Amino acid sequence: MIQRNFTISALIILLSSCSLLPTKQVEIVSKPIEIDIMQPDLPRPVELTAPKWYVVSNAKIVNPCKKSVSFDPKRYNEDAVEILKRPKTCDLSERENPDWPVGYTYYDKFIDEVKEQNNGEVLFVATTIGDYKVMAEDMQELKRYIKQLGEVIIYYREVTAPKVKNETDSSD
Repeated sequence: MIQRNFTISALIILLSSCSLLPTKQVEIVSKPIEIDIMQPDLPRPVELTAPKWYVVSNAKIVNPCKKSVSFDPKRYNEDAVEILKRPKTCDLSERENPDWPVGYTYYDKFIDEVKEQNNGEVLFVATTIGDYKVMAEDMQELKRYIKQLGEVIIYYREVTAPKVKNETDSSD
């Protein structure tokens, strides 16, 4: 019996012996952990082409005379300022664009250019068909770029979001 009491008391001492030793202070240090996040490929840059816009009016186009070299010496007044000559008048054959009739307007020029580009048909959209196509392609380019940037944002949200445990994970 003494043996048994001794064993029990020895077990009690052994089990509670931690409380007999001096306590050691535990230091808790928080350090940020750098997470390596794979960088996704960024979308290729947007490549836009500027369409041409036309202003069409009934204003007359200036059709200046061709530049000609003057062999006359320059003349100066008493103050050493050059005396300029009046602009010469020229007939239609001496103009920069002799095929333009007198009174040719921007409207006439626009109609002629559009007819030439579109096999004689006129379509008023204040831009050419080619430039309208450029605008449509640019719109598709912008949509592509925005969609790809959205995918990059979703990727980063998924990678950096805190992990949430499902109820099925806790039962395992």
